[in-house]
Amino acid sequence: MSYEDLAANFEEVSPGLSSTEAIEEANRCLYCYDAPCIQACPTGIDIPAFIKKIASGNLRGSAKTIMLANPVGASCARVCPTEELCEGACVLNHATKPIMIGSLQRYATDWAIQNQQQLFKQGKKNGKSIAIVGGGPAGLSAARELALLGYEVTIFEAEEKAGGLNMYGIVSFRLPQSVSYWEVKQIESLDVEIRTNTRVGTDVPVEELLMNYDSTLLSIGMANVPDLEIDGEELDGVYDAIDFVKETKIKPISDWLVGKKVVVIGAGNTAIDAATCSVRMGAENVKIVYRRTIEEMSAYDFEYEFAKQDGVEFRWLTTPSKVFGNEKGQVTGLECIKMTLGEPDKDGRRRPVQIGGSEFILDVDVVIKAIGQSRYIELIEQFKIAHDGGVVNINPDTYQTSNEKVFACGDVIFGKGQGEAMVVSAAQQGKESAYAMHKILSPVMETV
Repeated sequence: MSYEDLAANFEEVSPGLSSTEAIEEANRCLYCYDAPCIQACPTGIDIPAFIKKIASGNLRGSAKTIMLANPVGASCARVCPTEELCEGACVLNHATKPIMIGSLQRYATDWAIQNQQQLFKQGKKNGKSIAIVGGGPAGLSAARELALLGYEVTIFEAEEKAGGLNMYGIVSFRLPQSVSYWEVKQIESLDVEIRTNTRVGTDVPVEELLMNYDSTLLSIGMANVPDLEIDGEELDGVYDAIDFVKETKIKPISDWLVGKKVVVIGAGNTAIDAATCSVRMGAENVKIVYRRTIEEMSAYDFEYEFAKQDGVEFRWLTTPSKVFGNEKGQVTGLECIKMTLGEPDKDGRRRPVQIGGSEFILDVDVVIKAIGQSRYIELIEQFKIAHDGGVVNINPDTYQTSNEKVFACGDVIFGKGQGEAMVVSAAQQGKESAYAMHKILSPVMETV
């Protein structure tokens, strides 16, 4: 398989709607007065309004309506589980088929990207400054709202580019980096300073932020995939799924997986991304092994269907127990054990239990770990704020942590039993935390 073929595999899967298709679809909308689709959108986009603007040819107005409600609305047009959210609530589900809201949202925001539209202007400066730690969807959304309110905003981002999950963690054939980059530039244009390659707690002391800014917002997301804690995972050929997907987004696609057998451990959205990436990189066979059943799988249904269409095999009720290697330290096999489901655990899912004597070995060249993500506990503790295993404790009304000058939003406050961690939810939390900070700081400003 040539480099050109491999690279082509990572081009965006869907070409999007044509102008004719978009107008026809927009004209199907009933423009409901009390639209349930708006209620189903975590960021509250006025969906009938943006669709009506598409129908009337006002694409800039449509894009502005979307992005006003959701500062990462171009990315969400591609990665939101719309069938569970806005499209799932569409009244036309009872008659024909729902409006293709996600596709129309993409059509409008793609137009804005292609025509280099700058949709917003910064607010009048109010003399207050805010530091945001982490430039992912939550941090970017908060920065946009705060800039519109007149704050001096500085984002501290550890990576080379801001964007977080959208920039590095979602496969290119579903979300090209150029889309996230445009969203970042929209926010930078509001005089938001983004300091990339800057790790708070290492490059910049926490004390410096607490001293030099009126408030600080933690939106640091989550860290790497934790260890499997089984023999052999130190072998050459065992990878972190987060790092694996990131490599496909920042480096040219290579042929190192061509003809190899890959096993991905886990069944979340990141596991699906790692598996479908492997297929597109030329792997001969790709399997996902998961210790529970399809009913407990955390990946979206459309992600699962996408993986099956790519030929990914699923082994349910299966957990890894040992990685085998050759004399060169390279992976050659994965020992697994069959499982059964027992009583529910703390998060309500039935606990997987090993079946004695059920061990078997898979012939494999590459093992990719996708069993969740660890937390930035060390950084959180440098801020000296209360947390529960890396999940920062906040006042849900104000987003304040145990330090009243430090706020938090996004994955850093997301724990088990709180539903799904979605990009769109992070964006909404970013907005809400910005408004909460403003509400607390604005009385101070009025008395100055």
